[in-house]
Amino acid sequence: MWEKIEHWDRELFIYLNSLGIERYDGFWIFVTDPRHWIPLYLAFFGFFFLAFHWRKASFSTLFLLATVFSTWGFTNLVKGIALRLRPNNTPELSDVIRILQEPTNYSFFSGHSSTSFAATTFIVLVLSQKTRWIYLAYIWPIIFVMSRIYVGVHYPGDIIVGMIVGIIFAVVFYNLYLKSGRRLY
Repeated sequence: MWEKIEHWDRELFIYLNSLGIERYDGFWIFVTDPRHWIPLYLAFFGFFFLAFHWRKASFSTLFLLATVFSTWGFTNLVKGIALRLRPNNTPELSDVIRILQEPTNYSFFSGHSSTSFAATTFIVLVLSQKTRWIYLAYIWPIIFVMSRIYVGVHYPGDIIVGMIVGIIFAVVFYNLYLKSGRRLY
């Protein structure tokens, strides 16, 4: 059964990666770099300070950082155990796929996916009582993780598992946030 899932994952990756259009390569390479999203990260922190007094905003910011760094650490731990090669490092795929980046670490599961969904889910949970528009923040991780398939470095399964892990970490940290922050409100 596991072989069937891996085969499906590989075939879906090849199909999605092949949809790439050379004219848009620069856009997707730009999108996949976390440094280019720094203004958005700062805006997220700013939302806390617009929505809450400085103590609660600072507390929310610290919990958001704890969520992201814990998710990132767990992701790297699993990558070191799973040792799944990235598509761009898989010899039998090199002639079939478009490769726009060539990281050499492992693929399972996507750190871009887990950390971006952890951050977004935590922010949405914290700010959803203040504005319904915060759900639009999910546009960011969706575009961000799509770029990982486009540039040839993650299978869809890596992305999906990363999303699930990120959401779970966000919910766990949000519950800890609620329990430990009651004295602030």
